[in-house]
Amino acid sequence: MGVTRFGLQIPSFTFPGVEDGHLFGRIAEIAVAAEESGFDSVWVMDHFYQIANVGPRTDPMLEAYTLLGALAARTTRASLGTMVTGVTYRNPALLAKQVTTLDVISGGRAILGIGAAWNDDEHAGYGFEFPAVGERMDRLDEALAVCRAMFTEEAPSFSGRYYSIDAALNVPRPIRPGGIPILVGGSGERRTLKLVARHADACNLFGDVATIRHKLEVLDRHCEAEGRDPSTITRTRLGGLVIAETTAEAERRGRAMAEARGMDEERFRGYVIAGDPDAVCEQVAAYLDAGLDGMVLNMHDAYDLDSVQLAGDTLSGAFG
Repeated sequence: MGVTRFGLQIPSFTFPGVEDGHLFGRIAEIAVAAEESGFDSVWVMDHFYQIANVGPRTDPMLEAYTLLGALAARTTRASLGTMVTGVTYRNPALLAKQVTTLDVISGGRAILGIGAAWNDDEHAGYGFEFPAVGERMDRLDEALAVCRAMFTEEAPSFSGRYYSIDAALNVPRPIRPGGIPILVGGSGERRTLKLVARHADACNLFGDVATIRHKLEVLDRHCEAEGRDPSTITRTRLGGLVIAETTAEAERRGRAMAEARGMDEERFRGYVIAGDPDAVCEQVAAYLDAGLDGMVLNMHDAYDLDSVQLAGDTLSGAFG
């Protein structure tokens, strides 16, 4: 299976009829429904404001690692991670400690998803430095080295331009002997995919089937340059999912999702897998045939637990 086969991402905490005091209860219900129906991982975003392609910036947004720790206590099998941690938001040694704590709480189910960060609005609001993309990529390179060392070594040291550790202790250790798997999110061909080849156990990409096929070819070339076996990297894609028992109902839900997220037809078709179970399986199969090992999906109607159940049953039944 690798790092994940089918994951459910929960990017929105805006649920009809659910007040803030009951928000976590509904999120936990979604996570439990996901793992019971066959999703093998559950993901949340590392954001402080809601992002523009999901909803208004003023929509509710919970801090990722606090939320994942709570979900670890409500779930039993699904891996847990952020899609993806912004490298600029946390010192990487602290991040490694947080993810290791999640791993211990969950009994070895943590995944570190990490990327170069992009939301300048959040950085300005919270007072985080937002350097140019080149520096953010350099920071990501160093952060990946720090986290890997803290997951796999007893008292590692590292000295870089931006980050350093000195015989850093990370006790208790990660549950899995090989350490916590690391997923790098992003599709940048020059730097991001090179860092995947250098550091990561998994990558997460965006795009339609042709784009995914191209990105994976680029990743293969980076693996060759790094002396890395490309088969050791789990390859996933993040996208939306609309599923219903009938084509007509799926089309109705798809229109609702497109309207809520401000998607035109081209963007919707390039991001969302939509249809009845047979149509969804056909579209997923095309992505897997393009070279993916798995997919991480988000659902506009995830608050409807029956929809989550149908999605998990369909995907695990067809591709499990």
